[in-house]
Amino acid sequence: MQFSGFLAEIVEINNKVKTGMYGEVYQVTCRILEGKDKGRIIRRNEIGPIKVGDVIRLPDTSREAREIKVK
Repeated sequence: MQFSGFLAEIVEINNKVKTGMYGEVYQVTCRILEGKDKGRIIRRNEIGPIKVGDVIRLPDTSREAREIKVK
């Protein structure tokens, strides 16, 4: 079975910011490991237990999450 998408490594987890209806979504900074955007660092929203160093698969690298402002 082949999976589509791009591998990315979690570089930083912003623990101050949780989003989603129940606060289950973390905003993370990740580094793209393959493809045309290799080495690029982007911000994404990720669900579930996650830690620095985990490798995730992103469907695309063009979308980037907006920074969440904490009031």
